[in-house]
Amino acid sequence: MNNLTKEEMKQIKGGGISVWAIVGIGALVTFLAGVIDGIVRPLDCNK
Repeated sequence: MNNLTKEEMKQIKGGGISVWAIVGIGALVTFLAGVIDGIVRPLDCNK
């Protein structure tokens, strides 16, 4: 096993989550909530 120096540890990247992943997950949750709400509580269209 090798010990890393502070400079080598600063160069390690990975394990993060991007802003677009958070936006995508939020959009998916919102969409699924709308679908479930439409199934459980259907509303008539007002014409």
